[in-house]
Amino acid sequence: MKRGTGVLVVGASAAGLATAEALRREGYRGRITVLGAEPHLPYDRPPLSKQILSGQWRAERTLLRPPRLLAGLDLELILDTPALALDAATRTVQVRGGSITADHVVIATGAAPRTLPTPPALRGVHVLRTLDDALALRAGLGDAQRVVVVGEGVLGSEIAATARELGRDVTLCGPLSAPMAGQLGDLVSARLGALHRGNGVRLELGAPVDGLTDRNGEVTGVALVGGVVLPADLVVVAIGAAPVTGWLDGSGLSLRDGVVCDAYCRAAEGIYAAGDVARWRHQGLGAEVRWENRTNATEQAAVVAAAIAGTPRPHEPISYFWTDQFGTKIQVHGTVTRDATAQVVDGDPDDGRFVVRYERDGAVTAVLGWNMAKQARIRRQELIDGRADPVPQESRSR
Repeated sequence: MKRGTGVLVVGASAAGLATAEALRREGYRGRITVLGAEPHLPYDRPPLSKQILSGQWRAERTLLRPPRLLAGLDLELILDTPALALDAATRTVQVRGGSITADHVVIATGAAPRTLPTPPALRGVHVLRTLDDALALRAGLGDAQRVVVVGEGVLGSEIAATARELGRDVTLCGPLSAPMAGQLGDLVSARLGALHRGNGVRLELGAPVDGLTDRNGEVTGVALVGGVVLPADLVVVAIGAAPVTGWLDGSGLSLRDGVVCDAYCRAAEGIYAAGDVARWRHQGLGAEVRWENRTNATEQAAVVAAAIAGTPRPHEPISYFWTDQFGTKIQVHGTVTRDATAQVVDGDPDDGRFVVRYERDGAVTAVLGWNMAKQARIRRQELIDGRADPVPQESRSR
């Protein structure tokens, strides 16, 4: 493996590719090498739990850019080659068969799914993070009848919805009281739970998972604390993800639930991080944060590129994520906390279209749209202004 200069992006992810594209937009003409652990060209992850899992899309539709546009970026793409170690002092990344040294290193290795302790080679248990995971799960759903999804967060709720739309018997389980309760708060998560139940998903929530049951190497169910066993011939574990930082042990970087960075996404001299793996100082919030969402990956990549190009600016975004379940689109601007008060400020929940505003200590912390994208986007300005617009009289009692 040759030693090079220029920029080395470790991770052929959305954040990794966005960094390379932003560098070119910034006028950077030096060498850009993108190192990917997977054999695939950079692809988008949000469709994996929906269009890919349902079979609506072929795998190639997930590509972030077609090969001809990638060629126009003049990148050196090295795929199917995971990074093994980093020496931060020399900005040298070890790979199979050699090393790569660069003027700047961008860490965009993302996150890996957390798993449950299971017997070795237990069949019928899946996670969903990569394209190959999604294709394997789709194939498994072809023969499965009883599906249990462990984890009531965004990914688990999306997988449960897709599997149910495919006609499978689906149970969603997890320790919280409703689907996405941690991301949406009680008011909206209760409505999302009703949406799932109305579409035939069984909700076994409020009890942690104790383990999996099996027979002859095949999964047979999910055991909950308290003794209940949910029968299954396919189990999907969606209990969150951990930043991929194991290869950075001993690198000299600060690692704490991600790669610790300053407000400019800089982890050390000439080393930056972007996307799910980055934990940075958000000056607007006055705290270190690590966000796992597609929008942040792209915005953070642009900040990293600007820093490398010599025009640094702090990364101070407003968090944003969306989810599609059973034909309902939910969009969240800002961060919903459990201690925030929630109030419907536009639309009507009974009509299936509404906007909720979240406030804490008199400040607007988040705005959520349920099938009301435009109105939620307008209300987003309240997060920037730091004040709440008046609520229509007819919405005050909701």
